[in-house]
Amino acid sequence: QLQASGGGTVQAGGSLRLSCAASGRTFSSYDMGWFRQAPGKEREFVSRIRLDGGSQYYANSVKGRFTISIGNPNNTVYLQMNSLKPDDTAVYYCAAKRSFSVNWNYWGQGTQVTVSS
Repeated sequence: QLQASGGGTVQAGGSLRLSCAASGRTFSSYDMGWFRQAPGKEREFVSRIRLDGGSQYYANSVKGRFTISIGNPNNTVYLQMNSLKPDDTAVYYCAAKRSFSVNWNYWGQGTQVTVSS
């Protein structure tokens, strides 16, 4: 199971940190990541990190503003979101997949992030 938390409402330019805690299985050799879905839009990739090795990947729209990291214990992943923009408003979902797979098989519930202008 994946449990996401940390959403909320902030003004443009503000920061939020999302957390995703994994439980119920060992997630070694997995990637964990974040996706988001704004009203009327398709779900889009935001960021992912390899749990063994820590390689990070970001969507161009968030590069330089968002940072994904592994917590302690390493079945927790954080998404630090700085310099938030109204366009970042969306429901954010955490997900997990085997590192060699393209399919995100595990999904958490969404957490709402609202950025006001």
